[in-house]
Amino acid sequence: MKKIDLQKIGLTDRVRDEAKAYAGLYLGRVSAQSKGLYRVLTETGELTAEVSGKFRYQASNPADFPAVGDFVLVDRTTDRNGHGVIHHVLTRKSVFARKAAGETDALQIVATNIDTVFLCMALNQDFNLRRLERYLAIAWDSGATPVVVLTKADLCGDLEDKLRQVSTVAVGVEILTTSSVSADGYLLVKKYLQEGQTVAFLGSSGVGKSTLINRLLGGEVIATNETRKDGKGRHTTTRRQMIILPEGGIVIDTPGMRELGIVGADLGKSFADIDELATQCKFRDCTHGAEPGCAVQQAIKEGSLGADRVESYKKLQKEAKYEGLNAKQIEKEKLNRMFKDFGGMKNARKYIKEKTRHR
Repeated sequence: MKKIDLQKIGLTDRVRDEAKAYAGLYLGRVSAQSKGLYRVLTETGELTAEVSGKFRYQASNPADFPAVGDFVLVDRTTDRNGHGVIHHVLTRKSVFARKAAGETDALQIVATNIDTVFLCMALNQDFNLRRLERYLAIAWDSGATPVVVLTKADLCGDLEDKLRQVSTVAVGVEILTTSSVSADGYLLVKKYLQEGQTVAFLGSSGVGKSTLINRLLGGEVIATNETRKDGKGRHTTTRRQMIILPEGGIVIDTPGMRELGIVGADLGKSFADIDELATQCKFRDCTHGAEPGCAVQQAIKEGSLGADRVESYKKLQKEAKYEGLNAKQIEKEKLNRMFKDFGGMKNARKYIKEKTRHR
């Protein structure tokens, strides 16, 4: 069985120190998941594992369960004598999540412990600025650094105009352009793939995620399908999986997602231009509608800001339950959501203070 250097696949001193609190268990990282079973990479190889009964009983929602990218503690390092058992999921440094289909508040974890998330969008019929805004808001909220990857540049007849449009919504984000017909189209992406770094590819089906990953792997490792005549993709990746690249770096491939239900969004970063304008509004609680002295509406009239971008901003505010809040209030709301098990941020501070006093 091939040994694995966990440090090369993202293990940090923080994770190692946290694991020391659990004696008799072994560190591993989840590389794939399917129907309650997980593939876990350990220092002595790979094994299949499932969560313990106690873990299942104590889990309050699906987001508590292991996800691809998680560092976990298992009871063994091989599955020669049966499946391993996962007892703990260690603290995640970043979480890319979406609203689970058909459920009100349930989270679906897409991937965790990501350093960079590549938001892939094709420059053909898949091109959709409003969807990209949604992806960016969720990506910034995840804790990972987003990078926009525009694929299929060879199919785009107005590349300069498309790049201009993307630059108006991808504020402060690097934008890469690749082509499936160019052999070196993946080199721009490759610079992010260093040893110990984890990247995830997200985007609709058919935008070329699997093609890019195959280029990075140096062969047809992941199956690819032709795009349909209407420009929409066919699902190629059917499950989340973590892939170790031969030259270093870890890639997480995910099934195509045309829509992402929002559970949290960093609108301050993804709509930094609107937030900056909002500081110039006459009223602090300006809704950027019909109020007098609204700097946002003035920017729309002057043509420096698109009305559709403002509508998208308001829509995402409402969906993320931040409607009517300014940047400082949104940050407070996010902290309260993070510490809701303690009854809000105020009680969380009290709990931490009491815990510190009794050490």
